[in-house]
Amino acid sequence: MAGKFRKKKSTMAVVGQRMMMGGNDAVKEQEELQSPAQMVAESFVHNKIAMAGVVCFLIIFACCVILPFFFPIDKYYQDVTQANVAPGFGMLKAPAALAGDALDISVGSTYSAGIDREGRVYEWGTFPNEKLKKLPSSEEMGKLTMISAGLDHIVAVNDQGSVLTWGNDRMGLSSIPMELRMGEKIKQIYAGYQVSFALTEDGELYNWGNSYLLDVRVPSELQGTIEKFVANTNIVLVLTQDGRVVPLSSKASAYTRIPEEIQGHVVDLALTDESAAAVTDDGKVHVWGNNVKKTMEVPELNGSVASIVGGRYHYAALLEDGSVQAWGDDTFGQGNVPSIKEKVTKLSAGYYGTYAIGESGKVYSWGLKGYVMGTDAFGRDVFRRLLVGGRMSMTVGAIAVIISTLIGVMVGGISGYKGGRIDNVMMRLTEIVSSIPFLPFAIILSAILGNSVSEMERIVIIMLILGLLSWPGIARLVRGSVLAEREQEFVTAAKALGVREMGIVFRHIIPNVITVIIVNATLDFATCMLTESSLSFIGFGVQEPSATWGNMLNGSQAAKVIQDYWWRWLFPAIALGLCTISINCVGDGLRDAIDPKSKER
Repeated sequence: MAGKFRKKKSTMAVVGQRMMMGGNDAVKEQEELQSPAQMVAESFVHNKIAMAGVVCFLIIFACCVILPFFFPIDKYYQDVTQANVAPGFGMLKAPAALAGDALDISVGSTYSAGIDREGRVYEWGTFPNEKLKKLPSSEEMGKLTMISAGLDHIVAVNDQGSVLTWGNDRMGLSSIPMELRMGEKIKQIYAGYQVSFALTEDGELYNWGNSYLLDVRVPSELQGTIEKFVANTNIVLVLTQDGRVVPLSSKASAYTRIPEEIQGHVVDLALTDESAAAVTDDGKVHVWGNNVKKTMEVPELNGSVASIVGGRYHYAALLEDGSVQAWGDDTFGQGNVPSIKEKVTKLSAGYYGTYAIGESGKVYSWGLKGYVMGTDAFGRDVFRRLLVGGRMSMTVGAIAVIISTLIGVMVGGISGYKGGRIDNVMMRLTEIVSSIPFLPFAIILSAILGNSVSEMERIVIIMLILGLLSWPGIARLVRGSVLAEREQEFVTAAKALGVREMGIVFRHIIPNVITVIIVNATLDFATCMLTESSLSFIGFGVQEPSATWGNMLNGSQAAKVIQDYWWRWLFPAIALGLCTISINCVGDGLRDAIDPKSKER
């Protein structure tokens, strides 16, 4: 019995010892959880608003830093044909009723138009002019056989040979020549940039519209011999019945340098905004003009070319076997021909899109389908500018905060530790700087500098002004914290060990108040971003064509923009608002985590 008792006692002792050891571990774990750093981290993580701010800011930051590499921007790019396009991706999405029974399709600036085999007309995309939706009456229209879409007007031909037009009726676009109203047999039509053309079966070319933009005079000896014509905003080229290319211009240009070896052998012709291309009777392509966006770099074609079409900066060639190849600008996928399982019978290209019609009447399209956030008044992609503008706004804000924080920590640290006369002088200097009105000062300086400084110098000046005038607040905060810390025992010990005063301030005291500095810097970051956006908004910050959220909003102040082009101000406003609110939420969360009593105030 005694042995059993001793054994039982020993077992109980072991259990007690384990309980004691477990208790010590629990105490240690509790002590570890109560350490200042973990308390701050745990409090911050459990703050749902602060964590939402962190996630939101990180998403915006990652988008503005990473996505511009995938969506590059040319800040000097402008294209008025793409101005004020609403968000969406329906530019090249043909209606289902047409997509399998198409006869003819034409690419407009931001929309398209087509007719089916029954002569019915269809329109889709983003319309630059509401008049485009007002079609002629069914009696006047009849059965359409041909259609062409321009910048903001459409030209069509019915089975009676009558030429019709609708959309923009200014600049003489509605003044169709009388000969074309009387039932002339039409071979080709073209609706361009404020001009229209029609070629009759007899080889006679007619034009009407804005004669100041493109004044075309067809020599009398050329009338009656024209087989085909192509046009852009600079020139009209005609292909004669004997295979010659003739420019309808007396001025020498890149378009008029036609290769002599192709004259008499041309069977088809196409134009972009910078070059011209011809297909000769041997099935080869010849290009001349300016090699902008690689339009003159013809790839190795997989066969003889039957016909060719051109957009703004790209070509598409229809080969004799019914396949299609494209080259030139591929910014919007113009060179990415989709898989077409049937023989293509007709190609149509214009602006930034291309259509192919198969033997079955099915429609295939590639190129610019739309813009995720629309475009501005200069035709620039709002989404791309929003990304680049966010990176600029964040960069300016971050560097300004770094400058102000460094100055504020140095001034506040030295002033708080030294005290006495040095403290008095530094605080008076702080008061002088804080009394300078920031916005009037920045506006006056910007007006004085004017255009005498480069764009990069202006951005640097803005960052310096923001940094040099916003440090007094953090200097006072650091001074107060250092005044409280300099009487602590570790400071006395450092003095006893002979540590230099600057070492005590910046190696021992400042690390103990670094959390307060981080919180203040976080809140100042949002303030600097708002200040930079305010300067850009009133026209004294980062100037066009560089993008920031502020100057994007500056270009959206007009009442018409606010009412009709909502995407131009809505997306920058949302981005700026979300970014600054999320940063403020992070700063408030850090402050509450570091000083839990602040919640009670």
